[in-house]
Amino acid sequence: MKVFLTGATGFVGHHVAKALVAQGADLRLLVRKSSNLSNLDGIPGDTVVGDLSKPDSYAPALAGCDAVLHVAADYRLWVRDPDEMYRANVDGTRDLLKLAREARVGRVVYTSSVATMAFRKDGIVVNEDTPVTIDDMVGHYKRSKFLAEQQAIAAAQDGQQVIILNPTTPIGPNDAKPTPTGRIFVDFLNRKFPAYVDTGLNLVDVNEIARTHVAALSVGKPGRRYILGGENLTLKQILDKMSAITGIPSPTTKIPFAIAAAYAFFEETITGKIRGKEPRATLEEVRMGRKKMFASSARAQQELGFRIIPVYPAMRAAIEWFRANGYAP
Repeated sequence: MKVFLTGATGFVGHHVAKALVAQGADLRLLVRKSSNLSNLDGIPGDTVVGDLSKPDSYAPALAGCDAVLHVAADYRLWVRDPDEMYRANVDGTRDLLKLAREARVGRVVYTSSVATMAFRKDGIVVNEDTPVTIDDMVGHYKRSKFLAEQQAIAAAQDGQQVIILNPTTPIGPNDAKPTPTGRIFVDFLNRKFPAYVDTGLNLVDVNEIARTHVAALSVGKPGRRYILGGENLTLKQILDKMSAITGIPSPTTKIPFAIAAAYAFFEETITGKIRGKEPRATLEEVRMGRKKMFASSARAQQELGFRIIPVYPAMRAAIEWFRANGYAP
């Protein structure tokens, strides 16, 4: 099978590429001119230099492909130019789907995000059928992924073979950027996590996400959304698990959201707007944190063979990788 893969230099995409190779796939890997290719070490495939915002740069590479896995996304919770994020996540997805149709690619797996779900402050577990609108989306990242997902749903409704996967919060090695979740680990390892807020996440092993991407190519139902999650944990529980792995004390001080918002406002103003650097905390993160992102993966278990496995080994693997690669002592 010849597969056109976007995002292979990123965290999830790197693991998807490895899973595809393990199943004998022949890869064409879309990379930007500025991409760090270190995450592709040991992954055989033809690299295609292009940009999702410039469809003509990669369109010829879709010829002869049996499937497209669109994993790439602009995943940031602070961005100086929001239009840049919408161009990558929304326009890029729309254009890739169009080109895949024109090239008669058989199947498309689109990696969305659990961020497109409608979460609750009370921590009620949501699923793919929980009602949601764009008004539920907090910040540019969630809005852009929601709009991109609508492009994928519309394409499926028009007859294109598009399967939509919604990973929760992936954890594991090779988070080189790192992602916003990876930064939680890095900050904790560097003892820069003095307090916590009352929020919650669903953590999932990135290798299980990758394995299920491959499974979705053959058994996923077009037009269906599939949450790929692991354990629903409060932030305090996550920090306690990291403490058990590392011996670093877990913070004991819980701060109100009002104080967290004040700190985020200061960071966005001073660090972001004045210094032009990425702030350590953003108002978007604080607003998102008011809702516990707890989700059910029952549909993926039933239809894709997805497995909910303990996240502790993935957390340990992430910590070992961050330490081995100089992110923390």
